[in-house]
Amino acid sequence: MNPKKIIVFLAALTASAQLVQAGNITGKVTLKGTAPGELNLPLDPLCKKTVKPNTTPTTRFYVTDDQGGLADVFVYLKNVDASTAPADPVVLDQKSCEYSPYVVGAQVGQTVKVLNSDPVLHNVHPTPKKAGKEYNKAQLPNGPALEFSWDKPEVFLRFKCDVHPWMFAYVGYVEHGHFAVTKEDGSFTIKDVPPGTYEIEAVHRKTHTKGEGIVAKVEVTDAGGQVDFVVDITK
Repeated sequence: MNPKKIIVFLAALTASAQLVQAGNITGKVTLKGTAPGELNLPLDPLCKKTVKPNTTPTTRFYVTDDQGGLADVFVYLKNVDASTAPADPVVLDQKSCEYSPYVVGAQVGQTVKVLNSDPVLHNVHPTPKKAGKEYNKAQLPNGPALEFSWDKPEVFLRFKCDVHPWMFAYVGYVEHGHFAVTKEDGSFTIKDVPPGTYEIEAVHRKTHTKGEGIVAKVEVTDAGGQVDFVVDITK
């Protein structure tokens, strides 16, 4: 076989082996205690017209299922090497005068693309404390997308709208791709993690207001790893 072809073959074989060895970290975040009631959003007349009939939008401080699974928790690995940010942006949309999704993850350097799907004016106002520059840009009804990126990590990097002061979104902005946001049932999956022992942190926006969450250790093999968290609000 041609020496060049041998090198290419060995490189492909090595990459394939590394991919096979990587496992997924799975788990669930559960709320302990009774969450305070959510508040109705003080929608103005224009925003009310964008909401489905007979619905009352509320805050999303503690979103749980009937088993206590807690949504919108940012879960990520700590003290791992930085990796190249994806070329594809993370997308935040503004619908019915709310940000969607409410909590999302992104990598340092990755673009956060903000849409306005509402027939009303918004202003997009990210307010980083660590990541870098603060911006405040008007966005016309159904107007062109706005794009942002920063060069330092921050959990959480807040987006808000000063026109509608109840509108917020939170970005877990970290230096690598090993993160997830819990689903409605509190479950999460962090994909393709190389074997090893890691520190993993779960941060809930309302409970862990200083960005310091619950830290645990997880062992990952080629079959994956598993870790659960409990957010205790009874203390």
